[in-house]
Amino acid sequence: MRKRLVYFEDWVFPPAEAILASRVGPLVHHLRYDDPLVDNWALMSLANGYQIAPRSELREPWLGDARLLERCPSLLAICSTGAGFDMVDVEACTAAGVLVCNQSGSNYEAVAEHALGMMLGLAKKISAAHRAMLRDDGMNRWEYIGTELKGKVLGIVGIGTIGTRTSALARAFGMQVIAYDPFVSGQQVSQRGAQKVEFSELQRRADFISVHCPRTAETMNMFGAAEFAAMKPTAYFVNTARGGTYDETALLEALDAGRIAGAGLDVFLREPPPKNHPLLLHAAVIATPHSAGMTNESMRDMARFAAEQWMDIFDGKRPPRLQNPQAWPRYCERFERLFGIAPQGSPA
Repeated sequence: MRKRLVYFEDWVFPPAEAILASRVGPLVHHLRYDDPLVDNWALMSLANGYQIAPRSELREPWLGDARLLERCPSLLAICSTGAGFDMVDVEACTAAGVLVCNQSGSNYEAVAEHALGMMLGLAKKISAAHRAMLRDDGMNRWEYIGTELKGKVLGIVGIGTIGTRTSALARAFGMQVIAYDPFVSGQQVSQRGAQKVEFSELQRRADFISVHCPRTAETMNMFGAAEFAAMKPTAYFVNTARGGTYDETALLEALDAGRIAGAGLDVFLREPPPKNHPLLLHAAVIATPHSAGMTNESMRDMARFAAEQWMDIFDGKRPPRLQNPQAWPRYCERFERLFGIAPQGSPA
């Protein structure tokens, strides 16, 4: 039986479809959100794979949740566009024997460079000076004296692939790097160019904090009023990870009270945030529309990673970026029942 893959709107970069079309692979169904629901559900109900859109573009009812799984009995795997997969209910997928995969590692350079760019923009007051030049006829340039990254302490929260690259870029600017990551040993953190510290120490010591962790139950609102209050009043907060990992109201209050010096934000709880969002309007904030991971190079790599991973999945191989390995035994049973062959490495 020919396997079926579905996705909505436009894939992030043309190479994905070209790779899938390069040899006999899955039937690829290109759906549109505005098409009749009954037609979309008819194709979704037959799908074996679902390439889910990024959260910013994703629409109801096409979330990777239990309701969708109930209506898609042949669905074997859901893959996200980039590293993030918080739009997928991983627990529900695991219970249903559905694999959840991401494209981690495909855009690490883009995100790390973006984080460093935000640090530079904040330290040099680039955005504030630009706005003043447009607004004030007699602006005083002495009000926009910046600071240097050299000699400053960067605190990285989550030193995986992106955090490790951010560490390397920061060290090139002469920064000292400390990191908090409960899942990485002190030796591993040292090998990634940083000193392992506890979360409270990172808050106290860092001149810049850069967040590079996923959004989970443990990291939701991990930066709130107490954490911002513990930071230096001269420190900057940068988040290119996920909205919800910081409390937006608490950050606004900290900025208004001068408890921290500024923030660089690529992610918000609601995306895109409303134009009148107070953080967007704040003079001490640089904001971008969840675009840190979006470069021509990273879009190409994300598409290639995704297409090649789908080929692995449909060829019966264990995907390289599997996020819920607990689902593998039941997935293998379902795969064999649907296609008559067991995946490679299937449990006995």
